[in-house]
Amino acid sequence: MDRTSRGIFFLRAVVGAGFLFAGLDKFFMWASGTPFTAGGFLKFATGGQWLGSDPKTVINPAHGFWVSLGGNATAVSIINYLVVFGEIAIGVALILGLATRFAGVCGALMMALFYVAQMSFATGPFNEQLVYGVIAGTIAYVGAGAYALDSVVARLPITQRIPVVKYALG
Repeated sequence: MDRTSRGIFFLRAVVGAGFLFAGLDKFFMWASGTPFTAGGFLKFATGGQWLGSDPKTVINPAHGFWVSLGGNATAVSIINYLVVFGEIAIGVALILGLATRFAGVCGALMMALFYVAQMSFATGPFNEQLVYGVIAGTIAYVGAGAYALDSVVARLPITQRIPVVKYALG
């Protein structure tokens, strides 16, 4: 295959592995008896920082919203599930190239939410959430490439009868 297809596959696999690893890490925390919770992040890591600012200075205008979510046990349990399930599902889908455009959009949206929630520019505006989100969005835009299950699914008779499914495929 050509360089572009290999490059897209490489980006898909690396970003997918990053999502998958993050989700499995949280899942195995649950399995080992040390449950993952987003509550701590929502309460204590959403204040934000500027370059050279005091870490106790809150700059995130939505900080109160994130803290209120972190204090709501029902919301935190839903968020915990969505984060773990989302990271694993996005990771697997990107690695396999299955529903690639949908997975890319979901990955970009998840990273955008993390980026806005954290809003920390203490090391500059370029952090891993931004990079993962941009790459996931780019994958959603360009599609899965040649090394993907989407190309197999697109040829299935049921996919031919339901054209809207093609929008989720790469």
